[in-house]
Amino acid sequence: MEREKEALYWLSRIPFLGSVTVGRMRSCTESYEEIYNIEGKTWEARGILSPDKARRMETERGKIKEALEEYHSLAGRGIRFITILDQDYPERFQGLEGRPLWLSVRGRLPDSHRPALAIIGSRSATRYGMEIAECFGRELAKEGIQIVSGLAAGIDGAGQKGALEGGGDTYGVLGCGINICYPREHYQLYEEIVRSGGMISEYRLGEPPVARNFPVRNRIISGLSDGILVVEAREKSGSLITVEQGLNQGKDIFAVPGRITDPGSAGCNQLIQNGAYPVNSPGDILEYFGIRFQKKLSLHEKNEKGLAKKEKMVYSFIDLHPKHLEDIVSECGLPLSECMMILLDLELKGFVTSFGGNYYGRKL
Repeated sequence: MEREKEALYWLSRIPFLGSVTVGRMRSCTESYEEIYNIEGKTWEARGILSPDKARRMETERGKIKEALEEYHSLAGRGIRFITILDQDYPERFQGLEGRPLWLSVRGRLPDSHRPALAIIGSRSATRYGMEIAECFGRELAKEGIQIVSGLAAGIDGAGQKGALEGGGDTYGVLGCGINICYPREHYQLYEEIVRSGGMISEYRLGEPPVARNFPVRNRIISGLSDGILVVEAREKSGSLITVEQGLNQGKDIFAVPGRITDPGSAGCNQLIQNGAYPVNSPGDILEYFGIRFQKKLSLHEKNEKGLAKKEKMVYSFIDLHPKHLEDIVSECGLPLSECMMILLDLELKGFVTSFGGNYYGRKL
């Protein structure tokens, strides 16, 4: 089998080939190793490669030695190359159309016998959306749910950060080579995920994070998960590509509802309208998965013991969605200066978050 894995590694490094094309090539041969010996013009004649790719295939056949040297260096770099031939190939991929034939992994793959949830959403998320994603990641991880996402800025990274805070396992699926951290500002998060779970990529070492890679990457995020949670998404968000792929794979879809006037939640609201499960707390997902938990989780309630009477009153007028100071003052009926002092106290006590521009919301 080692010769077959070496052949697959060589094929994985060819930039114009993917798992689907390699699968078609394999259907014409007795083994992956046999593909080494077939000229590009043969694949062109069989309608598998275009004339341009057939010519380029000849160049790639001359890089076999280089590919094998790199393959045998992976272990020393903390990278595992897992293929469809291996026993630890993800069980969740079995039967999936277009499944990857290979994966590069730093750390571990998700446990196929434990529930896994993808948390995805907008890269340009609001602070509210980031807190929601982090809260869901944290509370679900505490209860043993594995969190899968794409390490992207915004919702993805927030959900994975929350999972780490909850002491759970989280897994990042990259749209670039496994040896590249994208975005760069998530380098620390990348390394923490490697230690607590794993980073996963279908792409060759050094492959840059180009736009075309991410829709293809998304089928792996959905494929490794039992369900997909969308926290914030615009009407034409890339997250909806993951949802579509998840639906094709038979995955359950969850969405956090948002204001009907908020374009940043238009995608979530549309998903709910189309049949996705609306969720208001991590407990909704835990109940769906049939996981028992000791306390009912709620994003709308916080222990108010210890708050003064006026603090409780002002707090009651604050929502999860940011509200402007003028609206809070108008509703609570207190003088502006007094209301601002109470909001400051509530913020220091961890009940309220200041969003800037005199907007305040409940802290999760």
